[in-house]
Amino acid sequence: MNKVSLEIMGLTYSESSTGAYVLILGDKNSQRRLPIVIGSAEAESIAVGIEKHKNGRPHTHDLFLRFAHEFGIEIMEVVINRFRDGVYYAMLVCKQGDDLTMVDARPSDAIAIAVRIGCEIYAYESVMEEAGIIMEDLEKQDVDEPEDNPINIGASKASLDLLDLEALENLLQEAIDNEDYQKAAEIRDEINRRK
Repeated sequence: MNKVSLEIMGLTYSESSTGAYVLILGDKNSQRRLPIVIGSAEAESIAVGIEKHKNGRPHTHDLFLRFAHEFGIEIMEVVINRFRDGVYYAMLVCKQGDDLTMVDARPSDAIAIAVRIGCEIYAYESVMEEAGIIMEDLEKQDVDEPEDNPINIGASKASLDLLDLEALENLLQEAIDNEDYQKAAEIRDEINRRK
């Protein structure tokens, strides 16, 4: 099957599902996007992996990688291989010696692992055709370019801890501009806590 190379375009709080986030993956060679709804724990783990943030204790995904390393298992790539009834499925392509093994995984877990080791993320063309969204003109739709806003992780306490002061101040201004005063208050409190 043909594989499409993907990159993380954004991670944002889901307005439609309480406690959920939307991970946006983009086709590296086109304007197609793959939005995947994920849980807050997985969103935090992906954000931690992207930011290369070091915690005192390992996350579950860090533990998984340590375990794999100890037993000589290399994660080669992540492939989102199915989309059925609104649910995405993925697999980790693993190598141990000369043996290749495919391990079933939730896309959110697989991507949290991928961002930690820098392996490629793919989707089968059939998944992109069925679930992908084409972004004709990003500027006309007022969407930030990935370089300007790689991660918008909302205003949960765990998410705010991952941002530096400048990012918090930008997020605060955005919340004020959108008249989301509850979110603005949470961000303001985090800024004040750090000063």
